[in-house]
Amino acid sequence: MTSTVPNAVQHTDATEPITMFGPDFPYAYDDYLAHPAGIGQIPATGHGTEVAVIGGGLSGIIAAYELMKMGLRPVVYEADEIGGRLRTVGFDGCDPGLTAEMGAMRFPPSSTALQHYIDLVGLETRPFPNPLSEATPSTVVDLKGESHYARTIDDLPQVYRDVMDAWNRCLEEGADFSDMNRAMRERDVPRIREIWAKLVQKLDNQTFYGFLCDSDAFKSFRHREIFGQVGFGTGGWDTDFPNSILEILRVVYTEADDHHRGIVGGSQQLPLRLWDREPQKIVHWPLGTSLSSLHDGAPRPAVTRLNRTAGNRITVTDADGDIRTYPAAIFTGQSWLLLSKIDCDDALFPIDHWTAMERTHYMESSKLFVPVDRPFWLDEDAATGRDTMSMTLTDRMTRGTYLLDDGPDRPAVICLSYTWCDDSLKWLPLSPNERMDVMLKSLGEIYPDVDIRKHIIGNPVTVSWENEPWFMGAFKANLPGHYRYQRRLFTHFMQDRLPAGRRGLFLAGDDISWTAGWAEGAVQTALNAVWGVMTQFGGATDATNPGPGDVFDDIAPVELPED
Repeated sequence: MTSTVPNAVQHTDATEPITMFGPDFPYAYDDYLAHPAGIGQIPATGHGTEVAVIGGGLSGIIAAYELMKMGLRPVVYEADEIGGRLRTVGFDGCDPGLTAEMGAMRFPPSSTALQHYIDLVGLETRPFPNPLSEATPSTVVDLKGESHYARTIDDLPQVYRDVMDAWNRCLEEGADFSDMNRAMRERDVPRIREIWAKLVQKLDNQTFYGFLCDSDAFKSFRHREIFGQVGFGTGGWDTDFPNSILEILRVVYTEADDHHRGIVGGSQQLPLRLWDREPQKIVHWPLGTSLSSLHDGAPRPAVTRLNRTAGNRITVTDADGDIRTYPAAIFTGQSWLLLSKIDCDDALFPIDHWTAMERTHYMESSKLFVPVDRPFWLDEDAATGRDTMSMTLTDRMTRGTYLLDDGPDRPAVICLSYTWCDDSLKWLPLSPNERMDVMLKSLGEIYPDVDIRKHIIGNPVTVSWENEPWFMGAFKANLPGHYRYQRRLFTHFMQDRLPAGRRGLFLAGDDISWTAGWAEGAVQTALNAVWGVMTQFGGATDATNPGPGDVFDDIAPVELPED
């Protein structure tokens, strides 16, 4: 049974889990983290030295946690709250166990490095109710005023299966999908690099939509339109049509859009638990030390200025006016903050890195949730025998509606709308209640006999990430021709390649990664930055467990010519 509408090619051999480690940089971060030798150490002369970590999202907290374990003293700066886009909120006046995920809410099993930390802090996951997934009782696809109810893809009209087949053919013919999937599953690094090098050179200038149009499988505009509105995995992908096809191939190759799971109780628990965690294997610091204890319970406030000072050190000014200077720093926020919210010294980065940050393309994204008295959508309609309401994909304003419950007799949550890009910008001028009214009107046209409003027990909560001052967008998505810019940012942790006067400040965060928009990218780049700081302090990894920088020359991302 396929779990998506439409899905990528189904895999026959699922004995070896794939990992979201490539294809640009096929390094096994999960093996690195699991190795008994640990991820590295620094000389005792560096123990207790302060290192600035700017940003308390997942990437910053993981970087700080691992630096602390090595014996360094991370100093975390956070403008808002720990978690970043792992943001879990409650509803005023409702059961505190009733929550909404304003940012990341679904995680693929291929996020194997992320899973290491989920397991480390003892969090539980469960299947997420994506369109037609096994965790979803039913799905309604509503396009052009016509609705189709389905429990499996076989319940949908033939045209949807035709679109799924077209997508599978498109991937096979234009992107060697099965060959790459097999190589990634087997961790066949030479084959991964061979396939991907050709595709990067061939497709760097191609949009997602152009890739579809170039395929005979998608010669039908109707098929392309349905594909854009319904998509694969998590729903419609037409908002991604202007982006580089390389971004989309990374998603399908790594199964990032397959078999999603949610974190029980909310994803923000992960960085919060790491903040409080007292590691048993720790150098220099006494047992019982945590990031929280090193910070007296709270991180430093927002950074307002960054500059280089004598000795190639990084000087940080925060919102309280406090000025501190560090031998090394890791910046984990959205890179646009360095262009606007933070007063930066040009000497922080080489000019081509500044250019790459300026060219970074961020996707807008909006969500709105309401709490309801119970999962009423599971009531059976007496006339049809169907669920009263279903997970809904539509071309109406709501686009994607998700139904989230914790049992038949408990309060539940509806994500009335989850949208991206232009669809997200349509919501931006509206208040939460205005948004809710428009959404309920749209859903009322799909479910005319269902009174959703009578079940709502609290005020809506909403977010538009493009309007969040410390984010200015949801996640990076490269446009055609941006591969070179992304390579500069991702490889920035290899600072022996940089001029001597441009070292010591490391970039991390999912927008620096090859898998932006996925928490796995935040984890991987945090580990890259930790390796860079460790190396700067004269440290090293164990010979039996080489780090990402140790093997860089063997698996470095493809380098395209610039002339």
